[in-house]
Amino acid sequence: MAERAPGVSQYGSVDPAPPQNTGTLDEWSALLMDETAPMFQRMRTVFSLRNDGSDEACLALCGAFISSSALLRHELAYVLGQMQNPTALPTLIERLSDDQEHIMVRHEAAEAMGAIGDPSVMHVLEAHLGDANPEVAESCEVALDLLQWCKSPQWEETSW
Repeated sequence: MAERAPGVSQYGSVDPAPPQNTGTLDEWSALLMDETAPMFQRMRTVFSLRNDGSDEACLALCGAFISSSALLRHELAYVLGQMQNPTALPTLIERLSDDQEHIMVRHEAAEAMGAIGDPSVMHVLEAHLGDANPEVAESCEVALDLLQWCKSPQWEETSW
């Protein structure tokens, strides 16, 4: 395996905040939910939880969608797509389906659903292909295309 460039996560992304080097799942979860904490610190916990990778970390991220910050909610959806943990699907479906949710959160939730690669969400994505917001509709189209591609022989040949 090739060595990662400095600052590149295990997911191949350059994150907007470095993950915490120390802490526990409970500590990170509490900080993530703390609306008075600096956004930079909350973002660091997002990446710490993502890197933990467990179902518990995934659920902690899902629980943070109650945040008042659309930026944070968008980042939550993004990292849930990176984690590719089907545990996140009910929450992502809820965020995509909520017409009151910020458009960028809905768009990212759709793309995360495609990244997870579970065909059980196809009907949800199809239902939003005609969404009034082109960003959401197009993200659903991309997610559906990704789900189709995951069933193809090229998927097996791809090395992420």
